[in-house]
Amino acid sequence: MAKKILIVDDEPQIAMLLNARLRANGYEVLAAYDAIQGFRLAVQHTPDLILLDLRMPAGGGAGMFENLKNNLQTALIPVIFITAFANEEVEKACRESGAADVIRKPFETDEVLRKIRRALKEPDAPSGLSSIPRGGPHRG
Repeated sequence: MAKKILIVDDEPQIAMLLNARLRANGYEVLAAYDAIQGFRLAVQHTPDLILLDLRMPAGGGAGMFENLKNNLQTALIPVIFITAFANEEVEKACRESGAADVIRKPFETDEVLRKIRRALKEPDAPSGLSSIPRGGPHRG
């Protein structure tokens, strides 16, 4: 059975890019465009992993992360933050708060897949065999 990943990002083009690449690699994907919708989907569908934009309207990624960790149904779901506002200090704070990882925008889609596999404890695909194209970084 395919692992289910929830993408929560207020930039539809990023959510669509990630959705396409993750589906191409065999994942089931759900998408939300704000933290309120994202939290609802997390509770309804209990995904295996959540890709969460740190800064968004309607509650923001940090608020959603706190709500996820305080809910028994969602507390153990690994969360990877995606953000354009990361530096070493922000990344450290995210990890210390319980995030599985942090991905900085712009990102390489190969990096996203690698971090997802690590968080889900899946083996990495051999180099060059990923279905994710090796394009330039996405700056969204």
